[in-house]
Amino acid sequence: MTIEIKVPSLGESVVEATVAKWYKNEGDAVALDEPLLELETDKVTLEVPAPSNGRIEKISASEGSTVEVGAILGLIDENASAQDQVKKPKSVSKEPESIPEEETTKQVDTVSMPEITIQNEVLDIPKLSPAVRKISAEKNIDINKLVSSREDGRITKADVLNTQNVEKLDTKPQLTKESDEREERVPMSRLRQTIAKRLKDAQNNAAMLTTFNEVDMGELIKTRNDHKAEFEKKYGIKLGFMSFFVKACITALRDIPEVNAEIEETDVIYKNFYNIGVAVGTDQGLVVPVVKNADQKSLVEIEKEIYQLGQKARSGQLSIDEMQGGTFTISNGGVYGSLMSTPILNPPQSGILGMHKIEERPIVISGEIVARPMMYLALSYDHRIVDGKGAVTFLVRVKESLEDPSRILLGV
Repeated sequence: MTIEIKVPSLGESVVEATVAKWYKNEGDAVALDEPLLELETDKVTLEVPAPSNGRIEKISASEGSTVEVGAILGLIDENASAQDQVKKPKSVSKEPESIPEEETTKQVDTVSMPEITIQNEVLDIPKLSPAVRKISAEKNIDINKLVSSREDGRITKADVLNTQNVEKLDTKPQLTKESDEREERVPMSRLRQTIAKRLKDAQNNAAMLTTFNEVDMGELIKTRNDHKAEFEKKYGIKLGFMSFFVKACITALRDIPEVNAEIEETDVIYKNFYNIGVAVGTDQGLVVPVVKNADQKSLVEIEKEIYQLGQKARSGQLSIDEMQGGTFTISNGGVYGSLMSTPILNPPQSGILGMHKIEERPIVISGEIVARPMMYLALSYDHRIVDGKGAVTFLVRVKESLEDPSRILLGV
């Protein structure tokens, strides 16, 4: 029986994808739910699992092709068993002559072959996980050169990330006929194309302005330093600043609701919920996973969720649902050393907060010049519905919460 491999549902408003990479070739054996190929949409990268056991009979959509939801990607011959792909040993007489050991037991590449035959027995070789395949491909790592840290020889994500003694593959893009040795022409990924389009649309469609303020991070740093060891011991993750910023922004959004709103034709839609997007830089581009209903979560819950979403983003495992529904965004350019910037809106949202590098600067306090750890804050906003007064007040509210962290804990 022939089973069709189809493009799965890609989520709300996503109707097509690009075939990024096939893990299998025609004729290869596959197992139920084994990843077959990778699809890239304008929001996420996802893997398509095998709908049944069998053998790849046909690949209908080649790498780089654009496919719609429900389209046929290939066919699986369900009647073909995995053992059909293994070469059967040559038959011998009942009293065979002595055969050298090296001819009966051959060294096998356990990474590239799912099954091997040794002395008339079929042995299963541990398959690489999707995360291992993805990270090794992104970092151009030759898996054959990796050393497993496990007794069973399985290559883990940690083995891939430990690249001290790993050789990298030569994956330099081929030059096109129109280019010479001084330049390289590489097609933009679907994600990068979408990022470019959305950023330009934001500039074209919104009356975007940016206002600035600065915050003394001294008290927040002290609070974090006083409790970070106990926090990490109890919850298993490090205590960062982002959860405090999320809570501070929610307080400000409640006071200035238009920053949490959006325009739809001639209407303004006010959101009485707070889904905070947290921008994460990845090798593929900037993605914005969303902490849903952040106002109903504690600092600990927010910190955990931000950590988990960040890990998923960097390994390409974010789901479409985890990137939808945001009402406001926070972007931290400070982790890259940015001192000041003007962040671009994430449509259809009306506000985005830019965090920046913490730097000691001379500040006048009670008539004396002292050095304090200062951070510039930037709020880009859609001036069609957010007035200058509202934007400035929003940043003042954020500043007040961060400079007195007890306000965050008390919700005032």
